[in-house]
Amino acid sequence: MPKTFPFPQDLLDAQAALNETRAACEEYARTLPWSAEPMPGWEANKQLHSNYISEKPDSPGYTDEQAAEVARYRARILELSTVVFSHPFWATLGDDVVKARSALLHAHEQPAEA
Repeated sequence: MPKTFPFPQDLLDAQAALNETRAACEEYARTLPWSAEPMPGWEANKQLHSNYISEKPDSPGYTDEQAAEVARYRARILELSTVVFSHPFWATLGDDVVKARSALLHAHEQPAEA
C-alpha cells in the first residue's frame, strides 16, 4: 500500500487549482490556430512505409484577445506552480519529499477519509 501523507488543505487546494487551470488551458489551446503568429501552411511528402502525409493549413495567428487569454492562463499556472513547489510542507518531510510530491499528484484520486 502506498504511503499517504498529511497534506495541508491549502496545498491540496493549490494542486487542484493547478490541475484545473492546466486542463482549462489545454482545452482552450485546442480551439486556437496552430501557430500564435501568422504562418503559411504546408504539405510534406508521404512518410515512408505509411500513408501519412504531414500537413497544416495556413494559420492566421492569434487575435489580441486569444494571446491575452493564453498569457493569463500561463501566468496563473506559474503562480500556482510556485505555490505548490515552494510550500513549507515540503521542508517537513526529509527523505520522503520525492514520494510525497508524487503522491500529491494523485491525492485527488484517493477517497476522502471518513
